[in-house]
Amino acid sequence: MKSIQILDSDKEKLGKGAIPQILSDALSVSFDSHIGHDFFEDAAERYEYYHRKEEKVPFDLDYFNQITKGGLPNKSLNVILAGTGVGKSLAMCHFAAANLAAGLDVLYITMEMAEEKIAERIDANLLNVSLDELGLLPRDSYDKKMERLLSNTKGKLIVKEYPTASAGAGHFRHLLNELKVKRSFKPRIIYIDYLNICSSSRLKYGANVNSYTYIKAIAEELRGLAVEFDVPIVTATQTTRSGFTSSDLGLEDTSESFGLPATADFMIALISSEELQDLNQIMVKQLKNRYSDPTKHRRFVVGVDKSKMKLYDVEQSAQQDIVDDGPVFDKSDSGIRIKTEKGKFKDAFNSFS
Repeated sequence: MKSIQILDSDKEKLGKGAIPQILSDALSVSFDSHIGHDFFEDAAERYEYYHRKEEKVPFDLDYFNQITKGGLPNKSLNVILAGTGVGKSLAMCHFAAANLAAGLDVLYITMEMAEEKIAERIDANLLNVSLDELGLLPRDSYDKKMERLLSNTKGKLIVKEYPTASAGAGHFRHLLNELKVKRSFKPRIIYIDYLNICSSSRLKYGANVNSYTYIKAIAEELRGLAVEFDVPIVTATQTTRSGFTSSDLGLEDTSESFGLPATADFMIALISSEELQDLNQIMVKQLKNRYSDPTKHRRFVVGVDKSKMKLYDVEQSAQQDIVDDGPVFDKSDSGIRIKTEKGKFKDAFNSFS
């Protein structure tokens, strides 16, 4: 108002040169009393923060709870890295089923498989029936199992399908708002299957945008969505071509964009081999962990029942042979044989010299 008076009136003592300072003073006025954390004055609040129990979504698997200190916190992006057919969707379906059984509301967004296929996998998990038997189950038996399941859980599961590469964070935000208004449904955790086939709300993939920038943008948007709705988001990504045959995946094996692991809060790799398949196990390796020390239980195994889409804890003896350093291949039969042969060759060479 003062600036307008200066411009409209010739009688004002202040000249037009005073207008920038007047506007600057006006813009400095704020109703937000928090303008930073004072290290000494806010020490008591900081102490309360240290001892406040963070709300998390727990796993039903012991080692996953150990490496995350009790589960996945809100406002986080969590990524599963694995090759084709190893078990990304299986793991997410199992975690979603476990959350539902624990009474949590779950939103599962799929862009790879049909809604019915995802629901079928979760059915097999919760009803403890193989996928083959599920199709042969009589209607009355199925209804009884569902009634029993419904009486034992208070959670809800919504599965929403989008066409591949046609939906992104903007569409998911609209879906969450629609579910809140129309069904009074607010998910406690969100699963997105999977990140690489989402679209970006900010960028259009084309000649001027490479895969690194595009996938990183999707990851940032999904993490922003997790912060906005105060929930953990779990998604997955593919390995590179070389990572598909690797027995010891690393962050460098993330396909398309290294910006994804840079954005994620928690990232694990699922590793399979013929030996592990014979034992009905999957190797889990920590790649990035903002919740705990990633060197503790860097590698461990979990049991897998693919017919029922289930993961389960194995006996402790199965974990004892796993060493937290060195490639997984070095601990396999082939790796041990090659290492032994190298040792013999080295001894022979030393004796010769």
